[in-house]
Amino acid sequence: MKAITKTNYVKNIFFAAVLFTGASLVAQEEVEEKKAISISGSADAYFRTNLSATDEADADGAFINPGSSFAEETGFALGMANIIASYDMGKTGVVADLVFGPRGEAATFNQNVINQLYAYWNVSEGTTITAGRFNTFLGYEVISPVANMNYSTSYLFSNGPFSHVGVKADFALSEDFSLMLAVTNVADINNNFTGVYALGAQLGYSGQFLNFYYDGGEFLGLEVDYTGGFDLSEDFFLGINAAYADSDGAGFAGAALYPQLATSDSFKLGLRGEYFSVFDGVDGTDDPSVFAATLTGSYSIENLTIKPEVRLDSWSDNEPYFDTDGAASKSLSSFLIAAIYSF
Repeated sequence: MKAITKTNYVKNIFFAAVLFTGASLVAQEEVEEKKAISISGSADAYFRTNLSATDEADADGAFINPGSSFAEETGFALGMANIIASYDMGKTGVVADLVFGPRGEAATFNQNVINQLYAYWNVSEGTTITAGRFNTFLGYEVISPVANMNYSTSYLFSNGPFSHVGVKADFALSEDFSLMLAVTNVADINNNFTGVYALGAQLGYSGQFLNFYYDGGEFLGLEVDYTGGFDLSEDFFLGINAAYADSDGAGFAGAALYPQLATSDSFKLGLRGEYFSVFDGVDGTDDPSVFAATLTGSYSIENLTIKPEVRLDSWSDNEPYFDTDGAASKSLSSFLIAAIYSF
């Protein structure tokens, strides 16, 4: 009888241990789900040549290029390597976005390798507070080539801010309406040495966004920006961007359309047509403008995307380009092909 009792006791202890171990594993899995760490990123490179001008750099090492940000060199060139690490606990989380290479250096103004570095707190289901360095809410395009249809960037994107350092609050007002309010340093500056801060706001409705930025004239002054788009059919999308910036009478204005057609699951064709002008607020006689048309194909196989692109830039005056014979020209035609790998 004692042996049977002892055996039952051992069995009970064994089953209890199994149940406890199982419960512990389930609890551990739930904790690990809440503390989800993810790594993502991309790498890109390209070849670019001028069709109407020389590819040779001048004595100062400057290449003849459209004048917008990134993809500025000729011949074979590097874009950037982008590593994004995020840690999400559900209510709170942090994101570290590091960039290396020419595109990354230009995006951070050679300050460091940090493209974004911020923590966030989901205060409620419809409210999130973010603090740190985050990419701008202005404009249609972004720094990473993965998220852009065109590989080269627009003048609107190039002349606006890239990133902000400060605090922002995002509010989901309803299923269609959203609101963002921000207080930051002056755009693209990590440190504040002047005591001047910038204010930002974004009102969104069903994928259409009206953006505001104001820094008292330290950088852009006041910028008003509209970004949006419409699915005109299952395969055809039209993106739109328009902006106006004024800092004590000097600034820029412009608009761009982004029609994009998906011909298959692996191939898309996108056109960017942009008008952009700058003004100095004096008499209007030296306010140049440019029309730029960029046609880009996008072919994807697994995580690799190949983008061939033809671009034409035509200025109203100031003859910014030089052709192969050394004569000044108001227009530049160029071709590039880029390879982008994302993970």
